[in-house]
Amino acid sequence: MKKLLLVCVAFAACFLFTNTTKAQSQKIGYFDEQLTLSLFPGIQKIDTLLNSFQNDSLRVEYEYRVGDFTRRDSIFKKDSATMPVKARELAVRELNQLKYNLINWQTYAQQMVEGKTEQLLNPYKQRMFEALKNVIAEQKYTYVLNAQALSPYAQPPLLDNLSIRVAMKLKLPLTKEIEDAWKAASGAGAAPAGAAKK
Repeated sequence: MKKLLLVCVAFAACFLFTNTTKAQSQKIGYFDEQLTLSLFPGIQKIDTLLNSFQNDSLRVEYEYRVGDFTRRDSIFKKDSATMPVKARELAVRELNQLKYNLINWQTYAQQMVEGKTEQLLNPYKQRMFEALKNVIAEQKYTYVLNAQALSPYAQPPLLDNLSIRVAMKLKLPLTKEIEDAWKAASGAGAAPAGAAKK
């Protein structure tokens, strides 16, 4: 019985030691996608392109659909008395579908804008996530947290901010304040490699 107890205690101690060693070797970083995207030169033009898409495409499509509904409704009101029953049912169904589309236009337009936004951001995101993947591998990070998930009451180490590391890897411009804070945290006297001043 004592031998069995001794074996269990030894196993538990070994298990705790292994987990403690693993926890000590795990590296946790944090990343802010929106912040990193905002550092890309030329990304501001996406707002202009989205406004153009809304005005030139979605507004024109909405006006066309309103005109089409108005025209069909007018024809239906004029001809419905003389229409066969099946044709009238089909026309009512088509008008109801057009009316439904117009009533739910905001949802449709929002989905279209979100799709266009993703389409425009995709090249930037691909570059950013490829660089993030490389930084994680090079720096041997075990976990990466979303920066918004961090507590505002405890400031994590700046050197674990993967947004800055990704920006440096992509040679994106960083503000002087970020560069100075990075130098102070890393103990380096020179600017981070690849960082340019805004």
